[in-house]
Amino acid sequence: MADSKTRPALDGDPLAVETLLQDVFGIVVDEAIRKGTSVSEKVCEWKEPEELKQLLDLELQSQGESQERILERCRAVIHYSVKTGHPRFFNQLFSGLDPHALAGRIITESLNTSQYTYEIAPVFVLMEEEVLKKLRALVGWSSGDGVFCPGGSISNMYAMNLARYQRYPDCKQRGLRALPPLALFTSKECHYSISKGAAFLGLGTDSVRMVKADERGKMIPEDLERQISLAEAEGSVPFLVSATSGTTVLGAFDPLDAVADVCQRHGLWLHVDDLLKRCHGSQASYLFQQDKFYDVALDTGDKVVQCGRRVDCLKLWLMWKAQGGQGLEQRIDQAFALTRYLVEEIKKREGFELVMEPEFVNVCFWFVPPSLRGKEKSPDYSERLSRVAPALKERMVKEGSMMIGYQPHGTRANFFRVVVANPTLAQVDLDFLLDELERLGQDL
Repeated sequence: MADSKTRPALDGDPLAVETLLQDVFGIVVDEAIRKGTSVSEKVCEWKEPEELKQLLDLELQSQGESQERILERCRAVIHYSVKTGHPRFFNQLFSGLDPHALAGRIITESLNTSQYTYEIAPVFVLMEEEVLKKLRALVGWSSGDGVFCPGGSISNMYAMNLARYQRYPDCKQRGLRALPPLALFTSKECHYSISKGAAFLGLGTDSVRMVKADERGKMIPEDLERQISLAEAEGSVPFLVSATSGTTVLGAFDPLDAVADVCQRHGLWLHVDDLLKRCHGSQASYLFQQDKFYDVALDTGDKVVQCGRRVDCLKLWLMWKAQGGQGLEQRIDQAFALTRYLVEEIKKREGFELVMEPEFVNVCFWFVPPSLRGKEKSPDYSERLSRVAPALKERMVKEGSMMIGYQPHGTRANFFRVVVANPTLAQVDLDFLLDELERLGQDL
């Protein structure tokens, strides 16, 4: 028998469990919430991989550790992680820490349920439908169906699979044998998950036809028409147009009305509707029995490709309950107001140049260091400018002062993309961002 002193003795000891969780939550509040959202703290404590491996002692052992050591582990995990709730984290299309959303995640993880049937998740089945109904109403739909997905990539794959099923329902049973060569159309500014999804679903990346975008990153409907005709001439069957509302880099919105007109003329799928259960359902007899004592339409799990699906709706539901529709609207208004403020400040400062006027909360710009100012006509200007953003990114991350994403775009040299999304952002944080780039880049 193993020595009980060598491992945590929590089984059957409710007091020990409660003490551990209270201590862990105290660490979360201290490290992730208080420090993680404070401008006086670093966005990240950068360490090189080998050093970080040693600091964390990642190797898993045969013997358990004391609770004191486990708490040290918990603190270290948070300490060395990137603080995405920090007001100076601009790196991704998400940012900020909402306390009600966090409370929702704590509750769902504590209950540890899976959202496939009403009998196992009664509250959350009803809650998800209510949230989805409200979201549909916001875009003007009085009916429809849907599920929460674990990300945009999976959502895009759902759309592609549903469109294929709607056109060729036999593919569910017969697979690719039931299909002719297919063609789907999306903007060259689309998310990379479109091509990834085509490969995953067996369509192949060659089935993805990239439609031209204008200078602002919007799909050009005339080129969509041309691409559809070209695909048909080559013997492919067009079946789907995937439009984008808020592209990843530029934040561009495709002209949805014009794109929808093209789809209607050619009989192409543009939007997902109530085919989820027919497309994905497999009627597993141990979960989706049809002779249950309640309405089996509430068993939503057969609409998704996952079996065990985590509860995602509580985070948004609690936040919406706390903020109300007006409060959420104010958050969005504030984000756009701060976006406009940042744009105007960029225009005022020497060495900063907008890539374009933003349409959304993505602000794309170059920082031109003193050594390159006035050198725009030099043959190596673009190449030298392209090295500026990576160099500044390294400096800001290693200092822990802030995080901003960068990327090239077509013929454009690397530029920064600031995403103004954190609800705790203030003008002073955006002033700091520009000041910090100037400080870090003076000698480049």
